Amino acid sequence: MQYICLIYSSEAKDPQPGSAEYPTFMHGYQTFTQEMRTKGKLVHADALQPVATATTISLESGQLTVTDGPFAETKEVLGGYYLLECESLDDAIEQAAKIPTARYGRIEIRPIVVWDD
Repeated sequence: MQYICLIYSSEAKDPQPGSAEYPTFMHGYQTFTQEMRTKGKLVHADALQPVATATTISLESGQLTVTDGPFAETKEVLGGYYLLECESLDDAIEQAAKIPTARYGRIEIRPIVVWDD
């Protein structure tokens, strides 16, 4: 079964480029990504540009509204994701706990609905 691991954190709390913690933080991501590839669990993964680059739209009553920024004003924002092939939710939890941002924010794990073509 496929599970998406949505990576949420406060951009201000994550190790920042140039900080002493940043190289270790990024190495953690490289190590995790390689481990998931090696185990055959990685389906896809990407990071998102900073939340300041977000655009949110809605089309209520036929009226298009475009706003800068994310939909919700929150301290934690979606920063990226991993799509993993896991045997169970317990397996997905075990793998997601290795994502470096789990130490600074939260990882939301959700099963993927696969639509038959």
